[in-house]
Amino acid sequence: MSIYDNVMRAREGVAAACAAAGRPESEVTLMAVSKTFPAEVVNEAIAAGITDVGENYVQEFVGKREGIDPAARLHFIGHLQSNKAKLVVGKVDLIHSVDRLSLAKELSRLAVRDGVTQGILMEINVGGEESKSGASFEGAMELAEQIAALPGLKLRGLMTIPPADGAARGHFERLYQLFLDMKQKKLDNTDISVLSMGMSGDYREAIACGSTVVRLGTAIFGPRQTVK
Repeated sequence: MSIYDNVMRAREGVAAACAAAGRPESEVTLMAVSKTFPAEVVNEAIAAGITDVGENYVQEFVGKREGIDPAARLHFIGHLQSNKAKLVVGKVDLIHSVDRLSLAKELSRLAVRDGVTQGILMEINVGGEESKSGASFEGAMELAEQIAALPGLKLRGLMTIPPADGAARGHFERLYQLFLDMKQKKLDNTDISVLSMGMSGDYREAIACGSTVVRLGTAIFGPRQTVK
């Protein structure tokens, strides 16, 4: 199937999941995750109606950013090393993977230096997996309070990748409750309105549990290309 057909099918899937959850489709953003795919392929998805594009790797993002249709909002969703933060700050709408105070401080320093306000999400390791990055669920609120005190940043919500343990819904429900608690806390310098959870295999459960952004790669672009 073509990229256009895949986007249409993905949008239909999101619409159906929203309807099943009793939510308006407008509450959920369909993000195309384009790792390993070149800008011209990404632009096919944008032409088909994709408004948000997520990139996982800094060097790949730098190499193809200028070729991506500026009509789409760009997001950085992969693990970010502090020494590469300068390549991303001010160049994406949201950084989804802020998982530690040291990274937030570096993003703050760069944002202030460049005179921008950088939107960020806190990545939560909701399953407590040692093999995954992400702030601990238990320490999330304290980290949010620390980030809220940093200039140049706007904490806008949470992101997670749940364990592949067959219990995605439970993890999503847990993060949704944290999202509500953080929103209710009304920390200064925050706008807690984005909950980024759900990928090609589990986005329906994520939407049922309150996700506002689903990140689909394979469903839109097909199997990942081999990076040489």
